[in-house]
Amino acid sequence: MDAAGSDVEDECDEYADQCQSGFITTQGGKLLCRKIIHLIHNNNVKSQVTKVLNECELRMYESVAFPAIGTGKAGQSPAKIADDMLDAIVEFTRKRSVQHLKKIKIVIFQTHMLKDFYESMKRTEDTDLPRTDSWMSVLKSFFWGKPQPTEKKKPVTLEKKVYLATFQICGESQEKVDEAESWITNLILKEQFENSISDDLIENFDENQIDALADLQRRKHVTIQLESKLSPPRIKISGVSRDVFFVSVEVQKMIQKIKATEEEQSKAELVYNLVEWRYAVCNNSFVAFDKLTNMQLEDAKIAKKAHFTVKINKNNYKVNLNTLQANDDQGNTINIQRVPKNEGKL
Repeated sequence: MDAAGSDVEDECDEYADQCQSGFITTQGGKLLCRKIIHLIHNNNVKSQVTKVLNECELRMYESVAFPAIGTGKAGQSPAKIADDMLDAIVEFTRKRSVQHLKKIKIVIFQTHMLKDFYESMKRTEDTDLPRTDSWMSVLKSFFWGKPQPTEKKKPVTLEKKVYLATFQICGESQEKVDEAESWITNLILKEQFENSISDDLIENFDENQIDALADLQRRKHVTIQLESKLSPPRIKISGVSRDVFFVSVEVQKMIQKIKATEEEQSKAELVYNLVEWRYAVCNNSFVAFDKLTNMQLEDAKIAKKAHFTVKINKNNYKVNLNTLQANDDQGNTINIQRVPKNEGKL
């Protein structure tokens, strides 16, 4: 309130008896925003967030920023607050009538709360019913804005593997030939198995994964079909049962690796919104680390590690997380900065 200025305080006093909806709206004052919505204390955080989102849509606001409501003097659990706030946002995004509100931010001042909100986002994605766009992608769109169009991926295809085997059956009679044919067919089918794996992440398979599938198809007695036009995309594996099982496990590993990479990128983005690590260059200026290194440095600090090794200009530097200095094997020293973001902002 101090940062907003006395005019906002005066407005609050003026509208104090007009808060039947559980909040009052004032001008932004000295803050870098058009309006401030002041909430009346209430332990039902989900309801409060819902009211604010509906008010923003009604007033045709395009963006809104929330603090982690209730985690300060109210002393509520950050994990519960994260679930309540994200539940409210997910329910709001499901409304077909949402037209104006494009971006929702949750500003987290305390770094230790980041894990609670990140885990809540993961649970939200895991428990949602399958849809064309997962609600995690919707949440990301609201938190960070819609992603910029990226270069369209080059379609990748998997060469179809067909091995033909010809049996010539001779017998004393047609009946004996039919019996032999039936026996061979049953023998083949007994060893054959088919398994299908459907997952949205299959759409993200690039040439590396396709090459790996082609290699598995060459080495094992299986045929792999990539059905990328289905929703969700599907990989169908058929062949000798033991090889189908082996290849299925390998495909699941590929999917899990992509999922882990995407989760790591999401976490790195979240951390970058909270704090930025930088290293010194010439002229006493500082350059930001890439987002992954930024996250790793912050994780090391939270874990109270004394040192962490990073790459700067392709050279390894050992960062002293207490003195914020980095040294390489030749004794060169580079100063490091840790710059928290959003400090002093509502």
